[in-house]
Amino acid sequence: SAALCAPSSARGGEPTDQIRQAIDRGLEIVKRPDLKGDAKRGERRALLRKELFPYFNFEEMSRRALGIHWRNRAPKERQEFLALFQELMENSYAGKIEGYNGEKIVYGKEALDPPYAEVRTKIVTPQGDEYSVNYRLLKDGDRWRVYDVVIEGVSLVNNYRSQFADLLDRYSFGDMMKKLRETVRKQSAG
Repeated sequence: SAALCAPSSARGGEPTDQIRQAIDRGLEIVKRPDLKGDAKRGERRALLRKELFPYFNFEEMSRRALGIHWRNRAPKERQEFLALFQELMENSYAGKIEGYNGEKIVYGKEALDPPYAEVRTKIVTPQGDEYSVNYRLLKDGDRWRVYDVVIEGVSLVNNYRSQFADLLDRYSFGDMMKKLRETVRKQSAG
């Protein structure tokens, strides 16, 4: 099983276990011979969505990505934004995991500050290059769920927050949503 070949350098607690499970499930899916290639993309993505994305807290991500602009949105606008942002995140994360090419995942230290936690991982390429991917989690009932991913020191959520803030300085919320829809449509077609 994939769990056996995932090396670990540090034994973390529950948050690390959840990240390990999520990564193992994702890799199991992208490694499956029957799901390889562009023709199988829809099927592969549907499976990733079902297996991997329950580990993500998209509502928390959306709220943080919109920042101060979340507060003055109507519930319907929040729901629309959440649905689109979730699709954007799923597509971009699925795209990254589909690019898997024999990299090794090394689990580092876990920082625990309930209800928050951070699980540090390192991706080591077959060529020996390393980069850090840290997962920020929030306790949600009896499980930990990811609300931010920090790649090489850059927070995904903060990155989107500054992009959205920039767009909302120049455009209406409706226009920003149109641009976001277009981005998601291109991603899905890509």
